[in-house]
Amino acid sequence: MFVGLQGSGKTTSCAKLAYWYQRKGMKTALVCADTFRAGAFDQLKQNATKARIPFYGDYTESDPTKIAVEGVQKFKDENFELIIVDTSGRHKQEESLFEEMLEVSNAISPDNIVFVMDASIGQACEAQARAFKSKVNVASVIITKLDGHARGGGALSAVAATQSPVIFIGTGEQIDEFEQFKAKSFVSKLLGMGDMDSLIEKVNELKLEDNEELIEKLKHGQFTIRDMYEQFQNIMKMGPFGQIMNMIPGFPPDFMSKGGEQESMSRLKKMMTIMDSMCDEELDSREGAKLFQRQATRTARVARGSGVSKQEVSDLLTQYTKFAAVVKKMGGMKGLFKGGDMSKNVNPSQMATLNQQMAKMMDPRVLQQMGGMAGIQNMMKQLQGAAGGAGGGGLGGLEGLGKMMGGMGGGKR
Repeated sequence: MFVGLQGSGKTTSCAKLAYWYQRKGMKTALVCADTFRAGAFDQLKQNATKARIPFYGDYTESDPTKIAVEGVQKFKDENFELIIVDTSGRHKQEESLFEEMLEVSNAISPDNIVFVMDASIGQACEAQARAFKSKVNVASVIITKLDGHARGGGALSAVAATQSPVIFIGTGEQIDEFEQFKAKSFVSKLLGMGDMDSLIEKVNELKLEDNEELIEKLKHGQFTIRDMYEQFQNIMKMGPFGQIMNMIPGFPPDFMSKGGEQESMSRLKKMMTIMDSMCDEELDSREGAKLFQRQATRTARVARGSGVSKQEVSDLLTQYTKFAAVVKKMGGMKGLFKGGDMSKNVNPSQMATLNQQMAKMMDPRVLQQMGGMAGIQNMMKQLQGAAGGAGGGGLGGLEGLGKMMGGMGGGKR
């Protein structure tokens, strides 16, 4: 059951939590027991529909307790594993709404009462947190709106008032801009030191090592346009670019603006649209860009099919050629495909050459912020350390991150 102040992002957080667990394989559902705010059910319904999460609510019923009981019972009967109940936003001066919250809680007996607090209101949140804790047994906390200038210090101090752990933080308006709270990672990013553990976790979630066909190709230095398309899909699965950039040491939280992030994602989608207009022969040919250079009519046909200019098709092929050059280098480094310490498996001069190839793929602004070649080498050492600590192999982190950074470079010029 979710409780919190009005405007704290509670309804959005309900959908985010349901979506987060849905992606982990759980059956999740949403119940809207907010009958106080006009449009609350519409908002929850819109979010749930977008994320394909089952939901329950009633436009005509004014009793939130009745809606909550009916919704929870419905989803229990259908064997849902996680049922999230959204309640009306309230503050400590509204005694009647506090009594209503208590009634709903007593009626459905939730396993966990989640208090949602807005990071931007700072220390003012403490008195509100105490008021909620005095009425219901707040078991955990979600802090929202950490994508702005707020750093969450006030909200974190208010957490002490509830004596409950922070479980998630909201880092934006989109449904996937939601992270599990880890104290070490949070403080590391707060100090501008990045978060390599979370970054390697994101890369490992892609399960690149499970793609045996791709690994075999990489070992032989082979990389087709279809492989690049699949890697772009992986980049998009990792979440918003800005969120990923914040995990890399040296990048300030506001390094990539929302506008810049959307532009990068838009360019990436455009490149995928261009590849969608290619035939199987073009996608799977080992000749890659050379096939288009030999037969210029292919470029014109793909441009027409994807609604872009021939120059944009040529730009995509140039990006592919850069990717293929890195993969060819990787294919000649047999130690890269062994587990364990990469520094012992790979010749230092070969590693330096690979880093230089990666640098060519990246946006110069990104490269400068990382501290040039020295910064790339340092990041690779940290990445390898994090991968080793997480039980990951030598290839997954390097190859996955390389594609991600290349994708960012391809997204902005």
